[in-house]
Amino acid sequence: MDISGLNRSTTSAPASVPPAPAEQQTQNREVIQAVKALNSTEMFGENNELRFQKDPQTHRMIVRIVDRKTQEVLSQIPPEYVLALAAESKTQKV
Repeated sequence: MDISGLNRSTTSAPASVPPAPAEQQTQNREVIQAVKALNSTEMFGENNELRFQKDPQTHRMIVRIVDRKTQEVLSQIPPEYVLALAAESKTQKV
């Protein structure tokens, strides 16, 4: 979930995606508000922000600290090599 784009525009979910239960929607809003609050404190640096995103291959959540100006990923959990291992093990199971 990349929350950085939420301030810029609102997009609707595709029709094929069922709506999340009300409890899940509430939890998502709380996470978004918490991340926005952290980013406003500049805890990660004046030019950096915290981002959550789902990895498209492994479907695991990724937490990144990103430079706002250059979009360079400064830190990531889990690291890229862990995602690569997870993706590789997923393809070997098929």
